[in-house]
Amino acid sequence: MTKTIFITGAGSGLGRGASLGLAKKGYRVIATTELTSQKTDLIREAREQGLDIEVFKLDITNQRDREQIEKYDFDVFVANAAINEGGPLGEVPMDRFRALFEVNVFATLETVQIAARSLVKKGNGKIVFMSSMAGISATPYVGPYTATKHAIEGIAQTLKAELEEFGVKVATINPGAFETGFNDRSAEEKWKWYDEEKHFTRKEAMLKQEEGLKNQFDPEDMIEKMIEIIPADHHKFRTVYPEETEKQLKKTEQDRWDMEI
Repeated sequence: MTKTIFITGAGSGLGRGASLGLAKKGYRVIATTELTSQKTDLIREAREQGLDIEVFKLDITNQRDREQIEKYDFDVFVANAAINEGGPLGEVPMDRFRALFEVNVFATLETVQIAARSLVKKGNGKIVFMSSMAGISATPYVGPYTATKHAIEGIAQTLKAELEEFGVKVATINPGAFETGFNDRSAEEKWKWYDEEKHFTRKEAMLKQEEGLKNQFDPEDMIEKMIEIIPADHHKFRTVYPEETEKQLKKTEQDRWDMEI
């Protein structure tokens, strides 16, 4: 039986690539986009590739949009929709910090609750959270996003234990830094409110950290990994990719035990 995979945030980046790739492999894909313009564009690309993907607009922060999830029958739910914005945690405007939590944590969990009800009723299925290396590491000036992904890690681990008895699996996928434009756009946002005269964070320190964006990985590799993991019945709870990021994060976690102030 062909699995049906439901993906949020498929309008751009890794979510879009995975939706098209999974459809190419013969899976039934329900791909949702935050904006109607993204929906039009994804439908166009799917048609050009001769793929049959069901696409609809789903802004996960919109209750009416979220209710549409209940109309669908699926085997795997991929909570991929997220936004990203950088800035120093000691000074980030709270409305920006709250906006990230609203999408990446609260609205994400609301969509996952709908999916959980549906899968529990079926007695099987899988929920995949698109987390991030930021769910494990902590990089200066990426704090708002890091905080949301640490929250997602806690949610996913807890939910895994809670849904096991109902036959529903829970997993995370934690990409490293991939060049989809997502990280670059987030780095730009802080310059809209940051003022060298008002804020104590040094501009040079933030610019130095941004230099890391020059060495991001090719997203096609991550998309391939997602296409492999999302429909699979058995794999690790956490998939960190690429391998060098996995090694780096294992070291980070170990170092934390010895960290002193």
